[in-house]
Amino acid sequence: MGSERYIGIMSGTSMDGVDTVLVDINGSKIELLCEHAFPMGENLKQSLLDVCMGQPTNLKAIGELDHRLGHLFADAVLALLKKANVDPATIAAVGSHGQTVYHSPESTYAFTMQLGDANIISAKTGITTVADFRRKDMAYGGQGAPLVPAFHQQLFSQPDLTRVVLNIGGISNITILTPDKPVTGFDTGPGNMLMDAWIHKHKGQRYDKNGAWAQSGVVHPTLLKSMLSDTFFALSAPKSTGRELFNLTWLDNHLAKFNVKAEDVQRTLAELTGVTIANDVRSEVPGELLVCGGGAHNPLLMQRLAELLPDWTVITTAERGVDIDNMEAMAFAWLAYRTLHQLPGNLPEVTGANQLTCLGAIYPS
Repeated sequence: MGSERYIGIMSGTSMDGVDTVLVDINGSKIELLCEHAFPMGENLKQSLLDVCMGQPTNLKAIGELDHRLGHLFADAVLALLKKANVDPATIAAVGSHGQTVYHSPESTYAFTMQLGDANIISAKTGITTVADFRRKDMAYGGQGAPLVPAFHQQLFSQPDLTRVVLNIGGISNITILTPDKPVTGFDTGPGNMLMDAWIHKHKGQRYDKNGAWAQSGVVHPTLLKSMLSDTFFALSAPKSTGRELFNLTWLDNHLAKFNVKAEDVQRTLAELTGVTIANDVRSEVPGELLVCGGGAHNPLLMQRLAELLPDWTVITTAERGVDIDNMEAMAFAWLAYRTLHQLPGNLPEVTGANQLTCLGAIYPS
């Protein structure tokens, strides 16, 4: 197919900004050429959080958020192009994940909703845009998530070594790459989401830098046990989750039984993330645990994963050649490539779909 350039856009459940990447794809080879983190304004973030947390809303408000996010993502792409000094005409397509505001794969009328009008991205950048990746998988009975494991397989699969790729974003998810077995992957539970929400509530900070506040506290065992009793953790794969379940209301319901200092809550939330990940990884033949996402910057989480999984080599994806902050944006650039070439982008063993399928909708320039 030859060498082509793609842009990937990712705005995750943490809503800490928009990650954009420019990549060169040539068959099975993918090279990161440039990356840029574009800020999301506090007003827009709060409006999104209000919707995600079930605040009263209406179609007008949803439509306006879709429009505002379309411009935000387009501006993020233009900033990336300026930084890279690249002509938009040389880009094959933009792959836009969109901002998830609700994910409900298990309901009677299963659906997922990502906002960020791809028509605006395409019109404002002059680049063909691929978006709405999740719903085709759901149309075939899948969860629509996680979609990144197919990309992890492309990058990290080894014939003689088990590798688990762990992304700790707002939600944590793993991809299990075992020799001679189908790829599996699923959401393990909260990543940074609850820690971010708790520190923002008490200290006004967007996140706990280096896990410093958590390290000032101690684990509250009975609170941890209460949170671990949530039925999500006992579900078999395929499974996916989000802010619809793991939010401050969920946390407050558990805290109502106890009197816990704020910093001890933060430390216990970090432990919840580490323990739930380790519980799912521990069942595999030991190998390498490759960590990416915002949580890979948290030394407390990295330390606890190494302690909880002593038989595993716990390292970041950067030590295997892929930047920890750009993995998901690169994945959606790659998924856009798959879509334009009419190739499947999902893994039914991961999502639960009944077949492979080409994902996404194309919005021509």
